[in-house]
Amino acid sequence: MDIKSILKKINEPEKPKVKKVIIAYSGGLDSSLGLALLKHVYKAEEILAVTLDIGQGEDEIKMAMEKAKKLDISPKLIDKKKEFTEEWIALAIMANSDYLGYPVSTSMTRQIIAKEVAIIGTKEGCDAVLEGSSGKGNDQYRMHNVFKLFAPELNVLVPVRDFDLSRAEEEELCRYWGIPITETIRGGDDKTMWCRSIASGAIEINQELPSDIWMWYVPPEKANEKGEILEIEFKEGIPISLNGSKAPLSEIVPSLNTIGGRNGIGKIDIIEDGIMDLKSREIYEAPAAKILLTLHRDLEQLCLTKDEVQFKKGIDQIWAYLIYHGKAFHPLKEDLDAFIRQSQKVVNGKYKVLLYKGNIEIISRESDSSLFYPEIRSIKTGGFDQRICANAAKIMGLPFEILAKRKEKIRS
Repeated sequence: MDIKSILKKINEPEKPKVKKVIIAYSGGLDSSLGLALLKHVYKAEEILAVTLDIGQGEDEIKMAMEKAKKLDISPKLIDKKKEFTEEWIALAIMANSDYLGYPVSTSMTRQIIAKEVAIIGTKEGCDAVLEGSSGKGNDQYRMHNVFKLFAPELNVLVPVRDFDLSRAEEEELCRYWGIPITETIRGGDDKTMWCRSIASGAIEINQELPSDIWMWYVPPEKANEKGEILEIEFKEGIPISLNGSKAPLSEIVPSLNTIGGRNGIGKIDIIEDGIMDLKSREIYEAPAAKILLTLHRDLEQLCLTKDEVQFKKGIDQIWAYLIYHGKAFHPLKEDLDAFIRQSQKVVNGKYKVLLYKGNIEIISRESDSSLFYPEIRSIKTGGFDQRICANAAKIMGLPFEILAKRKEKIRS
């Protein structure tokens, strides 16, 4: 690949004049290259880098900070784990978060990051913000929406998209400017405690997945032969204890990633429709999300009325759609939050489950707010005098009698 043609590609277009630019720095390929572009191409006078800890793990944070030293920057590190778990993951569980099989993890973190960067950028007097999205992905929309809501005056720089850079060209520029390339999977590896996105947009439809790409997930054939039994307690829709020990979500979720992963749970391999209505094959691993969402849906079925369950399915679907499409701060999403939180007041219970080679088998359910009353419903008990239902059935059948009459009338 000719570096001269790549340099020409990024130097020739007219670029906005910027003085002080803020950038969300993760240590990944895109944000690292973004720093170099700000220095060499945009000619920024001052660069403010911000790194958010949203549960990607100590190793990843350490790698980013070590790489920052080589790039001669000192990012401001902000801990957002508590907010991510207690405000975002908690709602994701209550909302049974699912967009075409994906538990909308990166969709949430991108908007958390964008909000924080926008607020800091405005406060620090920046005139621009740089982010590393491509023109083929979803994050450009998520980030842009949030930037324009919280810092509408900032110029948004998106060099990978605006210079039409391929991944190979990005890597070549990094080598040219001496930027360490730490990416082991082309397409990137976006990890949060809720879900890990692997090589987004870079996996071919029938490509065999390497066995070494997984962080938590162990294929069922290699998983624990005996499986593991877990006990999880929910209060108002949120997990509050694991195996009898009270713990915050920030501890429960990582523990379940490890436990679920080694029992063959958490692999997601789907065809996903992105924001631009273009399909891609997406690979995720999310053991904790798989376990908690499975149990939460079951608990809602136990504690909510039929009408609530049916209506909430539509609300949950819209909630996930808004999060995925970069509308986490849209007024409608706030409205849905209010309904979802209200619905969870009675979603309380304890579960005992067996995790075995990719399966989640419910052994027992307990709930003081359950609507399951076998003494009334079970055919093994008297419950109520069944004869009182005869007239109710006749009344319920009247509309069908009318339909039959109409059919007969049409035939004649």
